Amino acid sequence: MSNIPTSNIITSPLTLISLSRPADPDRSNTPPMRNLSKSKIIAYRQCPKRLWLEIHKPELRDDSASEVVFAIGNQVGDIAQDIYNTDDTGVLIDINEIGWPEAFAQSEKLLKAGDSIIFEAAMQANGALALADVMIPDANGKDDLQWQMIEVKSSTSVKDYHRDDVAVQSYIATSTGVKLSSVSLAHVDNTFVYQGDGNYRGLLTEADLTDEAMSRHDEVKQWLTDAQKVAASDTEPDICTGSHCSSPFDCPFIDHCRSQEPQPDFSFSCLPRFSAKNKEQLAAEDITELRDVPDNMLNAQQTMVKQHTLAGTTYFDAKAATSELSQATVPGAPHYFLDFETTNSAIPIWKGTRPYQQVPFQFSLHTLQTDGTLDQDTFLDLSGADPRRGFAEALIKLCGNTGPIFVYNAGFEKGVIRKQAEAFPDLNDELEAIIDRIVDLLPIARNYYYHPSQQGSWSIKAVLPAVCPDLTYSDLDGVQDGNMAVKAYQEAISPDSSPERKAEIQDQLDKYCALDTLAMVRMWQYFMG
Repeated sequence: MSNIPTSNIITSPLTLISLSRPADPDRSNTPPMRNLSKSKIIAYRQCPKRLWLEIHKPELRDDSASEVVFAIGNQVGDIAQDIYNTDDTGVLIDINEIGWPEAFAQSEKLLKAGDSIIFEAAMQANGALALADVMIPDANGKDDLQWQMIEVKSSTSVKDYHRDDVAVQSYIATSTGVKLSSVSLAHVDNTFVYQGDGNYRGLLTEADLTDEAMSRHDEVKQWLTDAQKVAASDTEPDICTGSHCSSPFDCPFIDHCRSQEPQPDFSFSCLPRFSAKNKEQLAAEDITELRDVPDNMLNAQQTMVKQHTLAGTTYFDAKAATSELSQATVPGAPHYFLDFETTNSAIPIWKGTRPYQQVPFQFSLHTLQTDGTLDQDTFLDLSGADPRRGFAEALIKLCGNTGPIFVYNAGFEKGVIRKQAEAFPDLNDELEAIIDRIVDLLPIARNYYYHPSQQGSWSIKAVLPAVCPDLTYSDLDGVQDGNMAVKAYQEAISPDSSPERKAEIQDQLDKYCALDTLAMVRMWQYFMG
């Protein structure tokens, strides 16, 4: 979630319709007919069992994995309202304040009048309801009032499930009698470069889906009919977990569904890069146990994982790991261990940045001196100003002129540094010299080490507990992973963050990032014997 300084955002007058009568739309009618929201219809499209659980057992939801996605969507939605409120007459229907009955009434009135842009217009028909992100009047005289419907998404392209989304949305609108001249999906244009002036026009680009959306209304009617049957049932659908549990979204009920199924002694889910085709074949043959997976399905790495998982043993080619790492040693030079933290807001905050650009705000650097002394330095900017220049200058100063710089997943670090070199041409040569010294520990771990506890993953957080069980992220307070670090950073740079809270966050971020680089030191020592 990003906290964007309000001074950097266009603020246009926006009429807010707001009373105080919240209500649950899905329980506004008595069974068997319910007013199913668009999100529930899309949930049905993913899995009928998900729809049933959302209606009958919502307490089983776990939305922790989706919080960041929801927050990003809300940010883009807010910016869209500023972008499309071109004539300062826009009206926002605030459903959280006025409740569904009043929202329907006010939306109907505004849609009939056709004299203002409407944001979050509430519509219901045939047991379905939806909020339209943007409705723009497109009138050729009052007798031919039509509307441009625009759905706003935070992705950088049109996804297949977006097409379902606009089909449902346009079906509900036309079923209420609203005439649509066009149906579009607005998504983030990742080539947009923010100029730092508070103007975000150009952030969104539109894809015209009118013909496709309008032609699928018969499909939508069938979805709605089938979804109503599922919603009205007293019995939870008997559907096994599978690939649909994570496509197109991670289902918030996955833990509940898994708890209803017998768990294999060793699941084949630990097989790295195991193809969807193979998973489907195993599901068709009712194979869940790793030991039953045919060896002819597996590559060399997957075969190794299977063998050591079933045997409960560790694979470690110490000789090969030591040999490869030794090639990076520079006689008489220190060894450096580097890790970054970056933020990638959908809505760029600083001049010259793009949507979802990885902007570094912190690094930790452990330096193993030739005499065995281990030093640690850090950079962290919580001022809210563009951190990139300070980051680059500190990196150049602390990394010295010679000696390997070990990272974990070099493609990421190299890419971030290269972006800083592009942004600051006067630092290009020094930053490129740092890139040339980077050595990646990830392929060393992936090629020469595996412990069954890794469950098919070679992330640093999967490998570390096996190699160095005395180091653990769970002991950290507040920030324990990358997503938590980004969230904490964005909270810290918010104008609403108190000095006390900012100091607390700084301590948490420093300890988290320092553990990442200390972990690399310990892994390097382990691999070197």
